[in-house]
Amino acid sequence: MQEHQQKIYALRKRIVAIEGFDQADWVTIGDATDCQHIIERHPRLLRALSFGDSDYPAAVGNVLKSMFTYHRDSLDDISNFLDRNYPLTNNVSVSTAPTESTKSIVFTPNIFQIPGTEVENDLVSIMMPFAGFDDVHQGIVRACKQAGYRCQRADDIWENSTILQDIFSLIYRSKIVIADFSGRNPNVMYEVGIAHTLGKIVIPISQTLEHIPSDLHGHRIQTYLKNGEGIDKLETALVAKLKII
Repeated sequence: MQEHQQKIYALRKRIVAIEGFDQADWVTIGDATDCQHIIERHPRLLRALSFGDSDYPAAVGNVLKSMFTYHRDSLDDISNFLDRNYPLTNNVSVSTAPTESTKSIVFTPNIFQIPGTEVENDLVSIMMPFAGFDDVHQGIVRACKQAGYRCQRADDIWENSTILQDIFSLIYRSKIVIADFSGRNPNVMYEVGIAHTLGKIVIPISQTLEHIPSDLHGHRIQTYLKNGEGIDKLETALVAKLKII
């Protein structure tokens, strides 16, 4: 996805989520970006906002696209307006599927920064020891490709000043996490805790069940042997699991 498309998506989500964002805000944005005509002439934007219609998010997205086409700096101007008037609090709400009894957990991290991106449904993150696991890693990569997923490991990216932030961002963006507990690697255990907290689908694998923490004994673990035949079997099993998901 191009950078401006990502900005449009993030701004649309942010604007729609703001309580109290009204017509006056749109007027101010229009004046600041010289795009008032786009806002006023859109057939649904202000009407959908006033009546709380379900097509409001789509209207916001269409207007933002038109504003970017007309004035390339408009997205940055809108972002600055939102930062001044509706600053982000860096809070995250984690909840289960909505029901009458749903409870939300709101937390404010002081170690991580919450990414401004959405979950990528075709992305799998791989959490595993690095040294001596290249053949296992390649088997997982092949399995993901066969099942129609992209996959990344922390050493595939360098977007932030700390590796911990890169790891958190990768888990945050991923739909699925494949975690190799072989060797009782403490980093993997820490990362799986993050993944479970964020509600990710975690597929645990290990060369032996003895390396699985007791808290996870209730989960189905995919064991494997670290040789050519064992990795081939692991690859086949992962393809089947990923296709089911």
